[in-house]
Amino acid sequence: MRVAVIRGDGIGPEVVDSALRVLKAAAAKYGLVIELAEVEAGDSALSKYGEAMPSRYWGVIETSDAILKGPVGESAGEVVVKLRRGLDLYANIRPARVYPGVKALRDGVDLVIVRENTEDVYVRAEYMITSDVAVALRVISRRASERIARVAFELAKSRRGKVTVVHKANVLTVSDGLFRSVAREVASRYPNVKVDEMYIDSAVMDMVRRPQDFDVILTTNLYGDILSDIAAYVTGSIGLAPSANMGDSKAMFEPVHGAAFDIAGKGIANPTATILCVSWMLKWWGSRVGDGKYTTAGNAIEKAVLDALSSGAKLTPDLGGNATTAEFTGEVIKRI
Repeated sequence: MRVAVIRGDGIGPEVVDSALRVLKAAAAKYGLVIELAEVEAGDSALSKYGEAMPSRYWGVIETSDAILKGPVGESAGEVVVKLRRGLDLYANIRPARVYPGVKALRDGVDLVIVRENTEDVYVRAEYMITSDVAVALRVISRRASERIARVAFELAKSRRGKVTVVHKANVLTVSDGLFRSVAREVASRYPNVKVDEMYIDSAVMDMVRRPQDFDVILTTNLYGDILSDIAAYVTGSIGLAPSANMGDSKAMFEPVHGAAFDIAGKGIANPTATILCVSWMLKWWGSRVGDGKYTTAGNAIEKAVLDALSSGAKLTPDLGGNATTAEFTGEVIKRI
């Protein structure tokens, strides 16, 4: 398995280093063959090369099986949008759940946000019409809406069997109207999956008020970005939330959180989300190539993280503890 590694900015190098320590420990125990290829991207790359996602690294990205990416700073849009659109990683999967030993705003939360990942305002087609007027183009297509809807409904079949379609079709009648109508068409092919709809403003409110009622949320790019950050907050810490950007042949795994420059270099960042990205990446690869060793290793990492969290012995400050990034990582490795 060849993995392109983007360390990113701020706390990115710290949490990615922790995740790689865990990956190497699991690889050694379970006999995994992992090749790591370093890729520079983000604010530092922009300063060094004049490009946030330097073209010189694109060949490394394309020849890798997966990408492990840390958070990026001000140039995040230039990096993630280029990767997601350039590799057609159309499904952004963002789970949010309450982990043992973690104090959360709401109990009993276990949901997944399925976010369309290549369109909406994130096509970054923005224009100055005059010096006082800016316009952004929002793109919603039938093709993209249909394939992300299929991902959501297939996922719901393996969970609690419920999909909530989030949109704002009462105002954005054309663009969100198309997304809603396509979602309804796809829903008709899944008679055993319960479907409901919610406007984005109501969904934001209910994500705080009763998040435990959600199972799978199907939504567009911008709404999914907003909802996933709120979901991470109500489940305890954004430092716990992993995500996957999946296409038909490649996937990128990254924490939901940002670069957190205010704590960078202090050694107190929570590496849980990035470590869980490694777990997810190994399970994805094991399923893709039919090699149980990778699946077993991924499950072992996830279990080690849950055990470390539930013990409460070495929690990072965002979870109410005083452990360093390295100390929590050591607790996870000890349990693999």
